[in-house]
Amino acid sequence: MIVAVCNQKGGVGKTTLALHLAGEWARQGRRVTLIDADPQGSALDWSAARAADGRPRLIGVVGLARDTLHREAPELARACDHVVIDGPPRVAALMRSALLAADLLLIPVQPSPLDGWASAEMLSLLAEARVFRPDLAARFVLNRCAARTVIARETGRAMADHDPPLLATRIGQRVVFAEAMQSGRLAAEIDSDSGAAREIGALAAELGRLQP
Repeated sequence: MIVAVCNQKGGVGKTTLALHLAGEWARQGRRVTLIDADPQGSALDWSAARAADGRPRLIGVVGLARDTLHREAPELARACDHVVIDGPPRVAALMRSALLAADLLLIPVQPSPLDGWASAEMLSLLAEARVFRPDLAARFVLNRCAARTVIARETGRAMADHDPPLLATRIGQRVVFAEAMQSGRLAAEIDSDSGAAREIGALAAELGRLQP
């Protein structure tokens, strides 16, 4: 399965989510490659920090920030169980290529009405991609949720009947994610019993159930 984690809006935790999803599947024994399609190269920086710390490579991280991604990702997928694409922010040609490569589009949004409105451009690109890939699945996921806040509950209710659907799993706003990104680790490697580790495990399981 090729999962593209994309949103035209920056600051939604896209790279953190993509790395942790890929890392969770790898921890379960799956063969996983993460494609860094973001010109900023944050996933590549995470991989470099991991190598500099002498940690074993958990996932392959490949930089492919170019609009030939839809041709190259399926080639990489032949040698993997899962490919996760960390999509680009606001680069239309790269985004289109990522969507054409994917089996599933995962759209992280923060619990805010502004994030919902900002997703309109993303949904327009999804509709465009489905002209060529009518079987392209898509899901929203609430990310960076403060615990038990009214706005998170209200956003969840507002998106309950949305198309694409909203996943049941929600990912919290947790300090351990920032520590993981800086150190080249996963939240589960820092604390396997943390809320962050449990949430990422639940997300990987929920997405796994969508796989045909």
